[in-house]
Amino acid sequence: MTEVLLALGVALVLVLALLLVRRRLAVRGQALGSPADRATYQTLHRVSLTAPALRSGLTRDSARTALPHLRALLGTPTVGLAGLDGPLAWVGPETPEAVQSLVDEALATGSTQAGSGAVVAPLSVDDRVVGALVAAGEERAGVLRATTELARWMSGQLELAELDQQRTALMAAELRALRAQISPHFVYNSLAAIASFVRTDPERARSLLLEFADFTRYSFRRHGDFTTLAEELRSIEQYLVLEKARFGDRLRVVTRVAPEVLNVTLPFLCVQPLVENAVRHGLAAKQGTGTVTVEALDEGAECVITIEDDGVGVEAETVRRALSGQTATDSVGLGNVDERMRTVYGNEYGIVVETAPGLGTKVTMRVPKFSPAVEPGA
Repeated sequence: MTEVLLALGVALVLVLALLLVRRRLAVRGQALGSPADRATYQTLHRVSLTAPALRSGLTRDSARTALPHLRALLGTPTVGLAGLDGPLAWVGPETPEAVQSLVDEALATGSTQAGSGAVVAPLSVDDRVVGALVAAGEERAGVLRATTELARWMSGQLELAELDQQRTALMAAELRALRAQISPHFVYNSLAAIASFVRTDPERARSLLLEFADFTRYSFRRHGDFTTLAEELRSIEQYLVLEKARFGDRLRVVTRVAPEVLNVTLPFLCVQPLVENAVRHGLAAKQGTGTVTVEALDEGAECVITIEDDGVGVEAETVRRALSGQTATDSVGLGNVDERMRTVYGNEYGIVVETAPGLGTKVTMRVPKFSPAVEPGA
């Protein structure tokens, strides 16, 4: 949560500064009052325009996008951004070659360097120097401090960008691990069920094969870390159709979904593994009929999803091992889903498991309807 708190802190500072400026505004339709007011507003506006480019990392494209705003903030004739392998973007009469020695020194030492009318401040991520900000062409006492402070702010934005990239890579790795974990037993069981109908009921075998194809196409798609609840529920429906072909009348399914939550965005494949757990671990070992209940309710700012079965239940220690990701348990994706929910929304959004031997299992998941961690269409 460090990156989230840092981002919120930066946002809070900007909001407070804007409020202070707005308090000094005259009646609507009039301009900002004093030159200090106008300067403060212009600075905040430039900062807000620079941040999105830096949040994508330090690249040639992001450097070119940010450079005009950095130049306006510093007010020097020459402003440049350099990476570890050379200049990324540059504007002004001073050439990169003229200040290369200062850039090399800043990259090597991690400290601001000044000389011959130029200031070079390092850009760092997790105490690693990743680039440098260059201001040159004007002798002003404030340039050294301004360049150093601006570089510190930029370093914070670059650190947030790297944390976002790490989070995305982690989620992708966890999703690949989940796919690898659920595919063998699901594929085997589904094909076995389909094969059992090939001679006795060819039409049903054909229908089941189409359901299997649609389910696997969704489960193994290669784009997007997020999906809608409606899409996830459709995948669950296909999964349960295939499982009912295997279990027959032994498996009952109850679904209660509020229409208002169908468009809620949530991590891809975070509900289906919980339903699979309910069938495989809760009902497969139960004698007689078993019921799986899938419920998604609208509760204000959150969508609350519960997966409940009336199966054999499990010991609390087994659940603890599953949530900790220990390989000793074969609970499909329980720890994986819990980790991904915490990664996206925070530790308070981990899944909750209620179970006991002989009493079935209930898994509850809360999903925020709106979250800064989830981009629309992601």
